Amino acid sequence: MTLKEIGLKQALNKAYRLIKPKRLEMEAFKTNLISLLGQIDEKESEENVKIHLMNFLRDTFYHPAHLLATKGKTDFVAHTGKDAATPAALLFEVKRPSNTADMVTKTSLNAKAMHELILYYLRERIEHRNNSITNLVITNIYEWYIFDAGVFERIFFKNTGLVKQYKEWAAGQKVSSSTDLFYKEIAKPFLEVLEDEMPYTWFDIRAFEKPLKNADKTDDKALIPLFKILSPVHLLKLPFANDSNSLDKGFYTELLHLIGLEEVKDGSKKIIRRK
Repeated sequence: MTLKEIGLKQALNKAYRLIKPKRLEMEAFKTNLISLLGQIDEKESEENVKIHLMNFLRDTFYHPAHLLATKGKTDFVAHTGKDAATPAALLFEVKRPSNTADMVTKTSLNAKAMHELILYYLRERIEHRNNSITNLVITNIYEWYIFDAGVFERIFFKNTGLVKQYKEWAAGQKVSSSTDLFYKEIAKPFLEVLEDEMPYTWFDIRAFEKPLKNADKTDDKALIPLFKILSPVHLLKLPFANDSNSLDKGFYTELLHLIGLEEVKDGSKKIIRRK
């Protein structure tokens, strides 16, 4: 397996990069993130860490349009809509910061956290026939590894051998139906011989603590990529028009400029023409 780390700005949609977050959104983001980091006790259980993270994402970005909740054995998911009847789009595997044994690293993704995420994904795709998954996340609150669902589709779901082994295990046709067998004897060996490139977005929230806690609002510019990468626009791949379903004027003008066009008045009408 070849690992390919993608930076925050590179991971974002090029057009979405141009949109400036509203001041109230940034203030809520900063306040809630500071609160989240202050709540983390590395001696806490993973359940507590998970609850803190869910509260942060819900209060900052996802409520009320998208339900954040546990689903089966998956740590938690973000749904495409406001209730559990809508498909899960975003899957999370959460570890507490002190659990380094099970956490993936930038040099090795072949760890229990990844094995669990693969299992969550295959359950959704095979058992629930869910084709609405957009991204998958492994995090210990500080470090984040975000995988586009298209990568999991190509590497795992399209691999007939892995899917066959999963179905046999899920049907009780292996010597054990325990998740331990899936992790150690199916997922782990699969990753050991995997030759595909595995791209992922990585960041460490601690790297943003200085601008986060700085009272100088001009430093907020450094926080914008982090704000956007955690937003439903990115993680749920949502369109990014404003509430009136019209594009932000600054973004619209810049977008026209990028493709060599401009909007001008022709009498009482507005027309778009080449510059």
